[in-house]
Amino acid sequence: MIYLTRMRKVFAVIISFCLVLTAVAQRSGPAHVLDSLLKVLATSKEDTSKAMLLLTLANLYETNNQDSAEYYLQKGKALSEALKFDKGIYYYYQQGTVLSYTKGNYTKALDESNKGLEMARKLKDTLKVITMLNNLGIISAYQGNYQGQLEYALQVKDAVESVKDSSMLSGAYHNLANCYHNLGQFRKAVETSGYSIYVNGLFSEKNMYINRVYATLGQSYEGLRMADSALLYYTIAIKESVRLNDKYAEGSIYGYMCNLYAGMNRFGDMLKAAEKSLSLSKELQSRQMMASSLYNIAYAQFLNNNNKEAYKSIKEALSIAVADSLGDELKNCYTVLSYIAARDGDYVTSVSAKQKADSIADASLNEKVLKSTADLEKKYETEKKDNQIKLQQAEIKRKSTLNYILIGSAVALVVVSFLSYRNYRQKQKLQQQRIYELETEKKLAATEAVLKGEEQERTRLAKDLHDGLGGMLSGIKYSFQTMKGNLIMTPENHQAFERSMDMLDSSIREMRRVAHNMMPEALVKFGLDTALKDFCTDINQTGALNVSYQSIGMEASVIEQTTAITIYRIVQELINNTMKHAAAKNAIVQVSRTNGILSVTVEDDGKGFDTAVLSQVRGIGWDNIKNRVEFLKGTLDVDSQPGKGTSVHIELNT
Repeated sequence: MIYLTRMRKVFAVIISFCLVLTAVAQRSGPAHVLDSLLKVLATSKEDTSKAMLLLTLANLYETNNQDSAEYYLQKGKALSEALKFDKGIYYYYQQGTVLSYTKGNYTKALDESNKGLEMARKLKDTLKVITMLNNLGIISAYQGNYQGQLEYALQVKDAVESVKDSSMLSGAYHNLANCYHNLGQFRKAVETSGYSIYVNGLFSEKNMYINRVYATLGQSYEGLRMADSALLYYTIAIKESVRLNDKYAEGSIYGYMCNLYAGMNRFGDMLKAAEKSLSLSKELQSRQMMASSLYNIAYAQFLNNNNKEAYKSIKEALSIAVADSLGDELKNCYTVLSYIAARDGDYVTSVSAKQKADSIADASLNEKVLKSTADLEKKYETEKKDNQIKLQQAEIKRKSTLNYILIGSAVALVVVSFLSYRNYRQKQKLQQQRIYELETEKKLAATEAVLKGEEQERTRLAKDLHDGLGGMLSGIKYSFQTMKGNLIMTPENHQAFERSMDMLDSSIREMRRVAHNMMPEALVKFGLDTALKDFCTDINQTGALNVSYQSIGMEASVIEQTTAITIYRIVQELINNTMKHAAAKNAIVQVSRTNGILSVTVEDDGKGFDTAVLSQVRGIGWDNIKNRVEFLKGTLDVDSQPGKGTSVHIELNT
């Protein structure tokens, strides 16, 4: 059975947005309300009332027409900013966060949540602060930090109880239920979901997302393997979603039901649920939900022994997952494709699809492990340096107290007191200088951990590709060649066989090229000079850029491996930037080593740029270059003018 891991987490995250939506977020939903507001909008003046009206319309459209929601959000933001209307700007960020999550743009949702929290604090509005804290908890859940999500949820619950707002109490407990579900504490999730429903029935202010509370309850019962109870609450959640016109939740819940029906061997019902989810995802224009719905349909068709239709559906799902880089959806699609191909007797496709699914799963696991390791190392180094700083500060305070006592008790010894005081000030400056040095060391240690982790992972992946996948492909090629000698084939089959062998050769070459780029073999075996020379030669062969490589004093130089790898990555990034942005025809890479000073210069004859913009650049590539130069304790100089090309010069001690 394929478990919809990412879909469940993302849907559970979005379900959590039921908490703390204030008056502008209260929606009744009927069409006549929208019609009335649109008529009012047509005659409104350009004031704060119109800004709030635009944002209210965006909120009403959020669950059933995301294009319209985005349109009115942007209009409301523009007017609020023009009027310097902070309240309107806050509501833009609040609703924009929800919409970004719904569309799967989690980076934008994080940015909008942080800006919304800043604006809420500026407005000194506790309810708005609660809303944005809740959003940050949701983002923690998406990042897999469920303990962090729980901490935010508990803060929100305490804050809600402190303001004594009954309309938010049901949502606060629902938020907690989602946290417990993500942590695998399903019984606690059932208890808190049930309490959310109970509280909702006590007050006149109803939780407008009660459908999502029932969905969480169904998920929790499914986690406890109580399928009948799970199906009951999913069914209630669907009815409530239809009543509330919450199409996103409706499509999500049908996705949950697919997995449940598969476990119950009700494959016909699974197919119907998947088709309903697909219909809603198309209406909402949610490509992630479309991909998930399509591979659910394909899996259901496979389980219903309809391989032909299953193959069509999985191909459509794969096209979306590949285009949008949906990792978990890709993994599930390739898994289902391996089943379908195996039943059709296409074992080559089956094995290839299974390997791709396993590769995606391994890459995801390795990414999580690497991130966790880097975070732990960074945390350890940070705590170590912080403790040293605290000890230094305590020493300064102790010496300050001692000096004051000495000065107070030796009033008659003016000269001695003066000298003691001067001595104290000098030591204090030294201590402050030491604190600054420790903070600098802390930043360098964190950078070193990140760079080493990155190179170790590149090396591991390159080795796995070359030794593992490369060996496997070479073995397959050998098997095919052996098979060819033992078979009698028609000319048509012989031609098809040769085409397949050519494709296999191309795959082996491409795999080796990727492995070489991740960790060039020349760099490890022959050193920096040879690796850079090979890199420039490879660029020349592509025809994208003519690169001239010059080295001075590098033939007999031995560069420490970490430094060599770092310099190689810097040059690689600079040349890539030249090809992407400079529109250059020629470039020069010059590396020299004289008297222990290693100099690297990369020049091009491109269009150049104003170097003042570098202080505002937030791109990952430029940050990587600066961090690597800082890690090597080197200096970086950029000389460029529009129309006059660019020169980047780096120097460091070796």
